[in-house]
Amino acid sequence: MNEKQASSKTAKQQAMILLGQLLQVRVMLFFVFVGLVYGYTIVKMNNLSDVNPSSSDVTSAVQTSQQSSPRIDQAVVDKIERLKDNSVNVQSLFNQARSNPFQE
Repeated sequence: MNEKQASSKTAKQQAMILLGQLLQVRVMLFFVFVGLVYGYTIVKMNNLSDVNPSSSDVTSAVQTSQQSSPRIDQAVVDKIERLKDNSVNVQSLFNQARSNPFQE
């Protein structure tokens, strides 16, 4: 038997011993792995929750919200006002809607 075969045989024997030892503590290794994953997740969430937006982010968000706010055409408002003034049914509907806006 040459030296190369002997060293590979002992390497195989050592690997089998190491694998046997790892199998004995596999449950503990699993819990350590799960604990590390949970710990990393908690630390990452804590770091992300403390981040404040920059002033440029706030400015761009405000500008976007101002641009996307709904606008009502003045002609439509005038037409609704004329209809309200001309019809008793519409006047009662507006008064009822003002007194209880959540009634269907």
